[in-house]
This record gives sequence, structure tokens and C-alpha cells, in this order.
Amino acid sequence: MTAASPRAPERPAQFRYAAVFLIVLALLVFEVLSPDASWSRAVGFAFAALALSVTVATSRQREEVRRARTFAVAIAALLVIVGVATGVLSAAVTYVIGTVVLAVIPIALAGGVIRLIGQDGVTLQAVAGALAIYLLIGLLFASAISFVAAVEHGSYFKQASDVGNGVRVYYSFTVITTTGFGDYTAAHSVGHALAVLEELTGQLYLVTVIGILVGNFVGRRLTK
Repeated sequence: MTAASPRAPERPAQFRYAAVFLIVLALLVFEVLSPDASWSRAVGFAFAALALSVTVATSRQREEVRRARTFAVAIAALLVIVGVATGVLSAAVTYVIGTVVLAVIPIALAGGVIRLIGQDGVTLQAVAGALAIYLLIGLLFASAISFVAAVEHGSYFKQASDVGNGVRVYYSFTVITTTGFGDYTAAHSVGHALAVLEELTGQLYLVTVIGILVGNFVGRRLTK
């Protein structure tokens, strides 16, 4: 009997969190600029699914696990995109699915960033992953604002009774960055509480997570 041929060595995956950050940033800009329409919801979900796919595909799981998970995400995303673009999936269903995907990405990123720092220290990819999580927090708060606006009585904002998703995303990032232009402000107590929670989350995240990571990254560069 002939000996079995040796199995090819498995190729280790490389973290590509800078790519994830750029995809999420593109999603953010698109959400602000795009109208509320089926095609724009489909494109927005495609951006989110792509960010999740890159996160999964470049994780440090075994190669067969990465491939299986990436394939599953791609197939599920394709079905949702087709359903949204053709109107089979309603705006409400699309919103729920998109919010779930946006919530899964930072969880996957956080685990990967922690593993990366434990293995290689604070690298540019780790900083990019942490920044991507920051952007995703802002997008998740925009989803929370959309939910509250849909269920509460009256307008969410004092200045307008009917706004699109782009305005809610824009408002969310003026809050998380504590910019506070004042062109849109929450009209009710629930909106006020959300604004305070987002401000605190954003500032604490920047001061602690981002501040520590950037400080360590710069320190490593200076000591080399």
C-alpha cells in the first residue's frame, strides 16, 4: 500500500482590521448620504455583511472553520440583499437583521483584537479594529434611535417630525463625539437618556480603550 501524501500545511490567517475599519467607515458615509429606499437598504446591508465576512475570514480560527463561516455569512447575506432589493423583506425586517449584524461585528472584533494584542502586542491592526468598534457603536445607537422613534408617541426630534435614517446616523455621531451642533435635539426623556448614555459610552471608550491602545502603539514605535 502506498503511503498517504502529507497534508499541506494550513495557512494562518492574518488580521485585516484596517480593511474592516474602512468598510465600516464607507457604510457610515453611505448611511448618511443615501435616501430611505429598498436599494439603499440593500447596499447598506451589503456593506455590513462584507465587514462581518472580512472579520470572520481573517480570524485565527482553523482554515476550514474560517471558510465554512465565511461561506455561511456570504450565502445568508446574498439572500437578504436579494430579499431587500426585491421588496420581499420589509423595511422593519431589514432593520432588525441589519441591527443584529451590526451587533455581531464588534463582538467578533473585540475577541480578535484581544487575541491579537495577546499574541503580537498593540499593532496598527489592533488599533484599527478598536476604531471600527467605535464606529459600530455609533451605528448601533442610530439603530436604537430608530427603534425609539418608531415606538414612542410624537416626534423623536424637536426640530422635525419625520426624518430619514441618514439624519439619525448623523445625529448619533454628533452625540457620540459630543460635537452637539444643536440642529437636532431629542424631544423626550427617552431620547435624552439615550443621548447621555451614548455620550458617556463614546467618551469613556475613547479615553480608555483608544487612548491606551494608541499610547502603547506609539510607545512601541518610539522604543524600536
